[in-house]
Amino acid sequence: MSENTPSKVFLDARNLEHPKPLEQAIVALRELGDHSYFYMLHRKNPIPLLSLAEGQNFKLLSYKESEGIWHILISKNREINLNNLIEKSI
Repeated sequence: MSENTPSKVFLDARNLEHPKPLEQAIVALRELGDHSYFYMLHRKNPIPLLSLAEGQNFKLLSYKESEGIWHILISKNREINLNNLIEKSI
């Protein structure tokens, strides 16, 4: 990983039952630094999490790949280009 590449905090929530994905995501967001981002895989678009992150002025990106898997990327640092960090599993 290059010095300019932000570090990833990863959560695969596809097999977690409600409310575990939201609980674990909130913990991860609290621990995010300026040079890191949160990356979650989920079976649905987590609207409550996105609303919470948006309300706290986080930068966010929600992307649904063709297999129906949601990729959610959230960063405290608004300068991080989240589009460049999507990992498409093709």
